[in-house]
Amino acid sequence: MSTRQNETGLRRIIRSASAYVPQVPKPKKKISLTEKFVWTGIALFAYLIMGQIPLYGVTDDPQFDFLAFARVIFAAQQGTLMELGIGPIVTAGLLMQLLKGSDLIRLDFKNPDDRSLFTSATKIVTIIVIVAEGGLYGFSVYGPLVAHADIIPVVIAQLIFASFLVMLMDEMVQKGWGVGSGLSLFIMAGIAQTILWSVFSPLPAPDGPIGIAPFTIQAGFDGHVQDAIFRSGQLPSIFGLSLTVAVILILVYIEGIHVDIPIVSTKYRGFTAVYPIKLLYTSVIPVILASALIANGIFMGQMMWANYNPNNSNPFFNWIAQFDAEQQQTPTGGILYYITGPRSLEAMVADPVRAAIYVVFFTGIVTVFSRLWVELGGLSARTAARNLLDADVQVPGFRRSEGSVETLLNRYIPSLTIISGVIIGLLAALSDMLGVFGSGTGILLMVNIMVSYYQTLVKEQIDTYMPKLAALLGRK
Repeated sequence: MSTRQNETGLRRIIRSASAYVPQVPKPKKKISLTEKFVWTGIALFAYLIMGQIPLYGVTDDPQFDFLAFARVIFAAQQGTLMELGIGPIVTAGLLMQLLKGSDLIRLDFKNPDDRSLFTSATKIVTIIVIVAEGGLYGFSVYGPLVAHADIIPVVIAQLIFASFLVMLMDEMVQKGWGVGSGLSLFIMAGIAQTILWSVFSPLPAPDGPIGIAPFTIQAGFDGHVQDAIFRSGQLPSIFGLSLTVAVILILVYIEGIHVDIPIVSTKYRGFTAVYPIKLLYTSVIPVILASALIANGIFMGQMMWANYNPNNSNPFFNWIAQFDAEQQQTPTGGILYYITGPRSLEAMVADPVRAAIYVVFFTGIVTVFSRLWVELGGLSARTAARNLLDADVQVPGFRRSEGSVETLLNRYIPSLTIISGVIIGLLAALSDMLGVFGSGTGILLMVNIMVSYYQTLVKEQIDTYMPKLAALLGRK
């Protein structure tokens, strides 16, 4: 009785709080595809502009970028209004999805009221995370970098306001004003920006322009085109550009591989289709989780090193981690040294043992997270079978029962989960070490988002030009 009362009380609190949370209204009439592109472009333009506006009152950049691992994932730009990027939104959304997948939140998502309640709860949690991260980051990272202590609240307010605006822009895109997801759009734009910068940047580096295109032109005029094939110091090179293109093509090809299970509708006689189970079944979430785990390990190692082993003279802590006093971002010894991969071909050749250990470790961690994510993220065979039955479809030759369909799906999903983890783990680890533009994780994210956007555009065109078919498929 008390559990039900607590749930009822929690629902009441969420509904009351959501009344004070700003909402982006849904369009009152059908928005044309052209209008959706315009609103999507406005959101993207606003994101790019905020990524170039520095934080007011901050006199210098932080000495160390502890969120460097997450810049690609969170579409964040250090020292700008996009310092936090979409991090608070992703964090809150991931937390709510884990609670949902683990059945800690008991809601009937076929019920519109429960779906609305979950959306409201997610938004409230997002705002709480935005305020918490903005406050903590403003005090701990930028507090020492302002001229006066009175400026700290101003910095915090900027971080919170920018993240809040990003949340509203994402909501605007998702509610029908734009195309796809705002968060995916911002991530893809950030990665594409990094790749374009690596190719075309005219800014100077020790050996010439940073961008490989102007550097190759300059090297051609100097008669040393071969210098552009490999460059030292992790600078963009022809080898890196070629590898980036190759990884993108491989991922696009792999994204198209799937196992098709025939299904028929129990609602519309004669309607047949297929239920595709992708080879990359768990998508890129396990890579994100593995990267976050390693980054947190490095952060803890930095803290322990700074407090207990600043001179690398403690034998016990040397086993855990060693750092260079002038460059504390990358371990130089200990266990942490071997679970962080070399970031260039030169470093990989210089220490192949480290490279091999990192590839095996990272791939193993990604595979473990793939298995966990299938259970916690609601991707298990049991959940998929329940979703199929809820969609009023059945598999020909199998009884219309959850157990029967689950048995069929168990032939594929557990194996594809492991294969998916191994493939994306190997691709991300090798791509990072060989120096692809935008990082291995970034390329994985970008291709995944591009494929998703392509599928979304196909559905939007079906809505526009074949509305009857869209209605049959449940698009209206």
